[in-house]
Amino acid sequence: MNRSFASDNFAPVHPRIMQAIIDCNEGHQRAYGADEMTQEAVRLFQEEFGNDCDVYFVFNGTAANVLGLKTIAHSHQTVFCSNVAHINVDECGAPENYTGCKLIVLPEQNGKISIEHIRPYLVDRGVQHRSQPKVISITQSTELGTLYSPEEIRAIADFAHANGMLLHMDGARIGNAAAALKMPLRALTRDLGVDLLSFGGTKNGMMFGEAVIFFDRSLSKEFPYIRKQGMQLASKMRYLSAQFVALLSDGLWLKNASHANAMAQLLYRRVEEELPQIPLTRQVEANAVFALLPKETIPALQEHTFFWVWDDAKGEVRWMTSWDTQPEDVEQFIAVVKQHMK
Repeated sequence: MNRSFASDNFAPVHPRIMQAIIDCNEGHQRAYGADEMTQEAVRLFQEEFGNDCDVYFVFNGTAANVLGLKTIAHSHQTVFCSNVAHINVDECGAPENYTGCKLIVLPEQNGKISIEHIRPYLVDRGVQHRSQPKVISITQSTELGTLYSPEEIRAIADFAHANGMLLHMDGARIGNAAAALKMPLRALTRDLGVDLLSFGGTKNGMMFGEAVIFFDRSLSKEFPYIRKQGMQLASKMRYLSAQFVALLSDGLWLKNASHANAMAQLLYRRVEEELPQIPLTRQVEANAVFALLPKETIPALQEHTFFWVWDDAKGEVRWMTSWDTQPEDVEQFIAVVKQHMK
């Protein structure tokens, strides 16, 4: 199939990461994370985020979010998130099922949540009839491809901590956010007050795997048991860890994310220049472009280059770029869209 604009999950594995998997396929290594490759991956993460953080690997982003939240919140407590958050929309109820927590869904504004929407829920703290506030969960970059500014993250973190809560960041595309904001990973997360980070690798060139990072080790004591019970403890973890070693070495994560972002900007500009009749509906800050298409044109375009419809009622579609998207892919796609818009 043509290179897709549906999701960065559609992209292949980066050659350096695939080679890392092959290279670690020699001899015997201890299982369940006691291998040398896993220790090296943890070391590289600690270089990025600090030697006193705890790092654990799981197979996918849903597990990173859900098991991380389960570790820091009890079933009688509340997790706040936006109405478009992955934990609310795309995890099949796993957060509620596995954590037992109540998700309180807040209206998004450009993909982001506001402290003012959380404040009213704090009135009943200490009332035994009410689920108790515990975690605020934000996504960076957001599901709409927008970014929380450092100031916005700091304000949410300070608000959470002042009110006895913790801040979780779903960083499925944290690399894209850091690249766009030109900030080191630690400066965009831990230094702003994030307590728990789900660090995405799959959308940035890996085959599989995400990291769960606790910036306060007192929060992570139960995670090894929760990960095992959650069926996410890899026996041959070296193959998962080798990918992170490659991703974190020589700035590969940043190169991949920066390229994906640049391709989204190119796509945005080309639509503006060549297809002014197509409204672009969202800010393009990372690697997502949202547009309105005549509904009758969508199926034919999807046959050429598949993409997802974001809002069927409005004909709003989402085009995602990836580490391997090339300028010629964008130009070819623009040409096809122009043919169908005549």
